[in-house]
Amino acid sequence: MMPTGPVPGMDHAVVAADIGRRIADGQYLAGRRLPSEQALAEEYGTTRARIRTALASLARRGVLVSRPNSGWLVQDGHQAQTVGEMRSFSRWAVEHGREFGGRIVRRERGGASAREARLLGIGLGEEILRFTRVRTLDGRPVMVERSTWAPWVLPAIDMFPDDVPSIFGALESAGVRAVLGDHRIEAVAASSDDARLLNLRRSSPLLQVSRNTATHGGQLVEVAADRYVSDLVAFDIRAGDIARTLLTPRG
Repeated sequence: MMPTGPVPGMDHAVVAADIGRRIADGQYLAGRRLPSEQALAEEYGTTRARIRTALASLARRGVLVSRPNSGWLVQDGHQAQTVGEMRSFSRWAVEHGREFGGRIVRRERGGASAREARLLGIGLGEEILRFTRVRTLDGRPVMVERSTWAPWVLPAIDMFPDDVPSIFGALESAGVRAVLGDHRIEAVAASSDDARLLNLRRSSPLLQVSRNTATHGGQLVEVAADRYVSDLVAFDIRAGDIARTLLTPRG
């Protein structure tokens, strides 16, 4: 924390750097309003003019945006999740103070293909459920989730409405405690379906997370591929995770 006593000669760049650090640390969340210029001036022990200059410099870098009657807002940008601690979308959104939502836009029952049977550990042709779901942050579509569900969990999934806010939460209420398992992250181009669902141009860059979900006992529940809008979501990789990520064979 910067000193709060009077510092009349404090450079606006020092203030800007400290506010930028606090934004990066999550003290000020994306989409939320900063304290007023007067409150910041009192906190940093400087003038409103210097605070305004500091905030304007952050705005030029795309960190802040000024809105009439709303003051200075933290600009929506990359929201990071650590690879070694993958969480459900809804839990991750709540931890970042964001409003999340979702809607299942397509459901399809059918027999498991050879690949699906292998991934889920079931017999070829066993009945499974595939669905496509669009997830939102603060009302904006940011991810397309395509899931394939194991036969044993279908009675629970069938009860969920298309706008169920959290599949994991609903599963837990139905007595199925699921946890995220293996995942692989790669860059992909938006398909025509992705582009339509996310309001993007076809071939726009997306981040795809291929993952599986299982019970605590290891029984597979779901295999899925989530495609995120790449300019809104990022994944932090710890040093210990880099080798595992880079050495994962593709294909």
